[in-house]
Parts: sequence; structure tokens; C-alpha cells
Amino acid sequence: MQVPLLDLKAQYASIKDEIIQAINEVCDSQSFALGPAVAEFEEKIAVYCYSNHAIGVSSGTDALIVSLMALEIKPGDEVITTPFTFFATAGSIVRVGAKPVFVDVDLDSYNIDPSAIEQKITEKTRAIVPVHLFGQAAQMKAIMEIAERHNLAVIEDAAQAIGASQDGIKCGNFGDCGCFSFYPAKNLGGFGDGGLVTTNREELADKIRTLRDHGQNPRYFYKMIGGNFRLDGIQGAVLTVKLKYLDEWNEKRRQNAALYDSIFADSPVKPPRLDSNNVSIYHQYTATVPQRDKLQKFLTENNIGSAIFYPKPLHLQDCFSNLGYKPGDFPIAERLCNEVLSLPVYPELVPEQVEYVGKTVLKFYGMI
Repeated sequence: MQVPLLDLKAQYASIKDEIIQAINEVCDSQSFALGPAVAEFEEKIAVYCYSNHAIGVSSGTDALIVSLMALEIKPGDEVITTPFTFFATAGSIVRVGAKPVFVDVDLDSYNIDPSAIEQKITEKTRAIVPVHLFGQAAQMKAIMEIAERHNLAVIEDAAQAIGASQDGIKCGNFGDCGCFSFYPAKNLGGFGDGGLVTTNREELADKIRTLRDHGQNPRYFYKMIGGNFRLDGIQGAVLTVKLKYLDEWNEKRRQNAALYDSIFADSPVKPPRLDSNNVSIYHQYTATVPQRDKLQKFLTENNIGSAIFYPKPLHLQDCFSNLGYKPGDFPIAERLCNEVLSLPVYPELVPEQVEYVGKTVLKFYGMI
């Protein structure tokens, strides 16, 4: 049996006719940059996210950058975030001239540890960027309490968490804004790059809309220095089609994850703790495993895809060497980078495939 880490072709085949029709309508309109298809998507995704405003942008990375710009994070400012995340979380902070200040993560959830945040706050701190990693929300109540005490902005990196919730509140609604990615491999993936910013603050939404289009409003009259962060019309059309199926797809991911959990009970495979107040969308099924690299090789030999998210924490990446961090500064993040492995969890998997993956893992550990 062959089980890839992700099979985008299977998803496309199930909705191909709808996708082609939507793309053709954009082609007929010749409205490719923003336009009616993006406006329709923004309206529908705002309803889905229970947010007052949803602004389509060119990527998840640009969602972070334009949010930082809108909140006037500038050179000399410090922004607290996690070192166990995709590069864009911290890279975006540097792109606006600010300094990322890292905080270690919780071993059981992989998300930023709220109890470690306050000690990193200085007079230069302006914002916190928590990451809802692998589809599970960070503990936002504690984070928001800290932010309110210190008058800090909060930008949720929800790139992997479209549809995830905590205490009944969907990700993207806790802080000043939420940033989402529609990279093709995401739960809601486009046909190229795309992103979204959600916010419940009208003045912030207006500012982000202006900034995403070079800072002009009206056209050729520039209120501020912005960027080219527009979402393409074709992406808006594709995402509108896919949005109808997102809850169904996320539920299938949860079912696949539950099957893995039952298979790996009493085994060396330890998935992150799902906090009781969270509903995860399982962007990845990532677990800590002994002998990670040998296990991954064994899975490959048995035609099973897997991936390591992430093999090296951000504080030890060469591009952040000027920040002065060293090995041992964030031991939990460093440990996770040596132990985590992501297994196939995409919604088109059938139970037999999940069972094959699970039993192959158990076979590696001599349990069957």
C-alpha cells in the first residue's frame, strides 16, 4: 500500500468541475487582482470565521507583514513569539525592522508557553505573536491577559488553524488580528499563494485594505507606504469553492487523528495534548517519536510519506544568529525539533490507509 503525506490530486478530482467553472468565470471577467471574486470570498470567509472583517492578501507571510505594518511595529520594537514554528512567523517581524524575542514552548501542546512570556517583556516590547501550531490554538486567555496588562498588540499566526477554535471562539478573533495562509498544502489551500487577515476592529481593517494596495486610497492617492499584498481573483474563486467543504474536510482529519490516537495508545508515539477547550483542525498529525530518523526511513521503505516540522528551531537558524541565542536557550523547542514526525492525516485518506500507517509504525517498534 502507498500512502503519501498529502494527496492534493484526490481533493481536486472531487471538486474539479466546480473549480474549473469558477476559474473560467474569473477569466471571462478578466478581473485578476482583487475584484469581485475576492470580494465574494472575503464576505463568505468573514462569516465562516465569525469575524467582522476579512481582508484577502497575497500570502500568509504577507498577512503577518501587513498586520505588523498596520499596528505600526517599527525598527527598535520587540515582538515576542515562539522559536518552534515556520520561518515566516519571525521573518515577518524582521522584515518590518523589529526584533523577534523568543519564548519556549509547552512540551505537551507544542504551542508557546504563556507562563514564560511575561519575563521577556521590556520597555521595547510592542506585540505578541502566538502561533496556533498544527491546527490547535495556543492558550489565548492567558496570552490576552498578559497583553492587556502590558498594553501589547496581539497578532495570531493562524496560518495552520483555519476553522480551529478555543472556548467556542474561532482562531483569528482573540487578538487585534489573525493571519491565515492558503498555501496549497493548507486545510483550505489555493492554487498558489494566498492569505487572509481577520480583525474585529474597523479602523484596523480599513488600514490593512489600504496597505495591501500600495497605500493608495483612492487610486493613485497614497495615504501611507504600503505594499503589493493583493489576493488574486483566481485564488478568491478557488477558495470560495473549497470553503463549502472545509468543515467536512476538517472533521475527516479529526477522525483520522482519532484513529491514530487509538492505534498509538500505550506506544512510544506521543501526539501533543489536545487541550479540553480546543477544537483542532489537525493541519498536521505530528507526534514525538523515539529514533525519529530511523523511523522515517522505515516508513519511506514501506511507501509511507512523512515529514519533519521542524528540524531546527528558529533561534538556531543562521539568519537569526545576530540575535545572540545559543543551543540550550529553549530546550523544549530544541527537543521537539529532534523528536517530531508528521504522518499523513489529509481528509481523503481511508481508514485502511491510516491503519496501515499506524501498524507500520508499531512494527518498527516491535509491538506487532
